[in-house]
Amino acid sequence: MKIRKSQCRSNGEGLVLVIILLAIVGAGAWWLFDHKKTLDRDARTFGREAINKLTVEHDPAFLANNLSPEARLKLPPSAQQVMIGEFAKYGVPQQPINIEEQVTFESHFFLPKGYFTAHLFYPASAGTMQIAISHPVGKWQMDDITFTPERPR
Repeated sequence: MKIRKSQCRSNGEGLVLVIILLAIVGAGAWWLFDHKKTLDRDARTFGREAINKLTVEHDPAFLANNLSPEARLKLPPSAQQVMIGEFAKYGVPQQPINIEEQVTFESHFFLPKGYFTAHLFYPASAGTMQIAISHPVGKWQMDDITFTPERPR
């Protein structure tokens, strides 16, 4: 039985299309996993920076510029000043700050959220700070901030 040249050529073209399709799918998968890893690393960097800017540097501009719209409603400028004043009153916590970090994704590769718990030890007392962050569009933002000082014994 003879194989026609046209049949061989069409089988070869099909194989080339399959290889190209696999390369595109592979590149897309690589990009998704790399993007997720980058977002995870950026979330952890931003969370640590936020804790440092608030508890060590007592930076009111960082707080004001990085709050989500919902957090701005819960924390108006007067409450922001009170929060920064509270951190300044305690002073600078013992370094390095013990920070528990958790980064999750609402969809497998997108909509990252970070949750950070900082255990702060001051010369006269201690406290716990919790920050929730997200990256909805363009930049990281703080969605929620709580500070719970420990009661003296």
